[in-house]
This record gives sequence, C-alpha cells and structure tokens, in this order.
Amino acid sequence: MKTGLVLEGGAMRGIYTAGVLDVLDEHGVHFDGVIGVSAGALHGCSFVSGQRGRSLRYFKKYRNDKHFMSLWNLIHTGEVVGTQLCYHDIPERLDPFDYEAFLKSDTDFYAVCTNLETGKAEYIKITDMMNQIDVMRASASMPYVSKTVEYNGMKLLDGGCADSVPVQKFRQMGYDRTVVVLTREDGYQKKPQNAAVAELKYHKYPNFVNALKTRHEEYNRTLKEIKNLEKTEEIFVIRPSVKLTIGRMENDINEIQKVYDIGRKDAEKQVEKVKIWLKG
Repeated sequence: MKTGLVLEGGAMRGIYTAGVLDVLDEHGVHFDGVIGVSAGALHGCSFVSGQRGRSLRYFKKYRNDKHFMSLWNLIHTGEVVGTQLCYHDIPERLDPFDYEAFLKSDTDFYAVCTNLETGKAEYIKITDMMNQIDVMRASASMPYVSKTVEYNGMKLLDGGCADSVPVQKFRQMGYDRTVVVLTREDGYQKKPQNAAVAELKYHKYPNFVNALKTRHEEYNRTLKEIKNLEKTEEIFVIRPSVKLTIGRMENDINEIQKVYDIGRKDAEKQVEKVKIWLKG
C-alpha cells in the first residue's frame, strides 16, 4: 500500500493548505508521495523538506514587497509574481529552503503543469528542487498574468488549467491510500471563463484555449468524482469548513493569518482520523 497526498492550488487560498500541512507535520503524518498543483506545490515542497511554518512566515514577511506579487510586477516585468524574489532570493538566502532535506526525503514529490501545445497536464517528478525550480514556477504561473515557462522543450503554465486536483492520476500511479486537501468549500461549483479572452491571448495554442474553455467542466466533474470516492472511503478529504473569502492577490496579513488558522483548525479536527485511515 502506498500513501499519497494531493494538494489543490488556488493562489492565495493555498495558505489554507499551509495550515493543514503544518498540523499534519506536527503529528508526524507521513506520505509515500505528494503531488501539488500551483500553490499546492509551493506549500507542499516545504512539507516534504520538513520546514513547518515556513510558508506562513515568508508570506507574512514578503507579501507586501512589490517584487513578490503585484500589479507593479505585472506592468514592469510582464509577470504578476516576481521570479527573482520568489524563486531565487527567498528560497536561496532570505528564508532558505532546505534543499538537502528535500533530497534526502523518502517522499516522492510531483508538481503539475499544463502543456500549452497539447493542452494536457504534465506530472513532473522533482528530485532536485534547485535545478528544477522552473517546474515549480511553471506550476504556479497563472494564465494571462504570467509568461510561458520553458522546461525540457515544453511550454508550460499553471497546472490547474488542465488538472486542478490530480487525485485520479495519483491513484493510477499506485497511491491507493490518498488524502486530498481542497481549497474550496463543500458544494462549490466553478463557473465558465470568458472564452473570447482565452482565444485572444492564446490563439497560437488552440489545445490550451480549449483547456481554459472547458476548465470549469473538468473541475466540476473532478469534484463529483472526489465526492463519490469520499463516500466510499477510497480517499480522505480535508476541505475548508467555511468559504474562504481571501482574494487571489490578498495583501492583508491579518486575512492571510486568518485563512492559515482555518486550515490548522480544520486539520486538527481530523488529523487523528487521517492517521487511522492511512493505516487502513
């Protein structure tokens, strides 16, 4: 039996996931594999490296730096998230990521990206965080406000465009005892995006345009599958107990702390059940 952890993205809603992960770490919950999408990957890697509290710490310290995530960044660099600060300065020296602990971990880690040319998800195993940092950057590069990231001959963007919650993929990969952390409350349904904007921005990539146009259908179908798997106890789901009202580019530190605390509270209520369920 292999245990897996699936982490949904959701921009700043991902700080909810950080709260959940810190509680799981405090209680010594271990997984054979972790797969993260966008913000889920960003917070999930610190879970694998054993750096409890790191996500909240650097978010609170650097969130209001214009080089972190801002319209200033978008205007001056063409990307809403600052590549140099977020993917180099912070993990390499300001709030160091424990590359060695990640390398030594016996937990396999995957980040999900979307291939612009195929419109399909790429499930990329990360073994060396420093040398594969572009995979992390691609996974979290939101469409419309990010430049395309090139990696191993592929043109990549946000993994959530093709597979927001890769629970079926992880089960296919052999992780038959899987915990899923969502960032939307029970009953949420995604609405269609503006197809005209997608076609205007990405007309050179018709498969990616189609992925954006049908994203809401795929997401809602996935949520239905997750609900069914949850009912039959084939997966264990942790989701927000309340609707998270945090903005996609939230800069209110108190709101960030609030959502993190909700994640902690929800996880603390279920962590003992998770430990029992993982043991079968």
